[in-house]
Amino acid sequence: MKNATKVLTPEALFMLRTVGAGGSFASAARKLGLVPSALTYRVRQMEEALDVLLFDRNSRHAKLTAAGAELLREGSKILDDIDAIANRVKRIATGWESEFTIAVDSIIDRVTILELCEDFLRDSPPTKLKLVEETLNGTLEALTQGRADLALGVSGYKGTDSNIQSHNLGQVGFVFAVAPHHPLARITSALSDSMIKQFRAVAIADSAQNAPTQSFNLLNGQDVFTVPSLQTKIEVQIKGFGVGFLPEPVVTPYLDAGRLVACKVERNLRPAHFDYAWKTPSSQGKSRKHPQGRALQWWLAQLKNEVTRKSLLCHPLRTTTKGVELEI
Repeated sequence: MKNATKVLTPEALFMLRTVGAGGSFASAARKLGLVPSALTYRVRQMEEALDVLLFDRNSRHAKLTAAGAELLREGSKILDDIDAIANRVKRIATGWESEFTIAVDSIIDRVTILELCEDFLRDSPPTKLKLVEETLNGTLEALTQGRADLALGVSGYKGTDSNIQSHNLGQVGFVFAVAPHHPLARITSALSDSMIKQFRAVAIADSAQNAPTQSFNLLNGQDVFTVPSLQTKIEVQIKGFGVGFLPEPVVTPYLDAGRLVACKVERNLRPAHFDYAWKTPSSQGKSRKHPQGRALQWWLAQLKNEVTRKSLLCHPLRTTTKGVELEI
């Protein structure tokens, strides 16, 4: 079988598919523009290279053997893949990225991002779409280190990198929440930092691998339980063996259901601001004809919509006399 790769060419596989579809060497030869003897010779070359019989010589028609049928099935897949690759290369040449990766911070609403992905994929673009989950500084780091093309939910970015562009995604308020059976839940007055410090805080791990890690609302000397995700943080606080601040849009259903209790705090809490960021065309090496990939263009166009931006930050909808607006 050392000559198999030389014999099993796309042309040979197409020939085999033509013979198998027509059930006749003579009809296949006519379709391929060959004389029957030339077609028979090429089939024998394939059989010798594989050391198998592809057609039943005792049959009056071009009847495939079990081995021949298997080669036809696998060969058809290869031909289909070649066609798909050719179409992808042709479409990518028009400006579509071969792959587009989005770093999604834990603050981003998963339902909204998946709905956007569904819209993007609906027209079957030639771009492979990939989502990666990041947290805090890890979200921006994924972009700066080339592991992502777009970052959603960047916090604390100062705009110091000339190769990165960013725009405001929105802001989110935070609520200090504890389990109903937690000792702090029984205190009606505003909680001081010294009171909060006595209890274990729950923090989400920063996914940054090289950049300095980031944390929100932790007190020096406070015991900290670090968890991998926002959902895990919520579950830990529901169980009562940790306290902490949670994004208001995310925690509201748990407060309404009585699974968590919001506590007043003396600390002056300001909403956290989040951005979305992407690499500039020059840093991506795009041509002048296509300064931005078409996948990036599509996502940036969606993010221009205020409703989309606020939905990504889980802001609940409310109805007004002017239609549907978003709570800010």
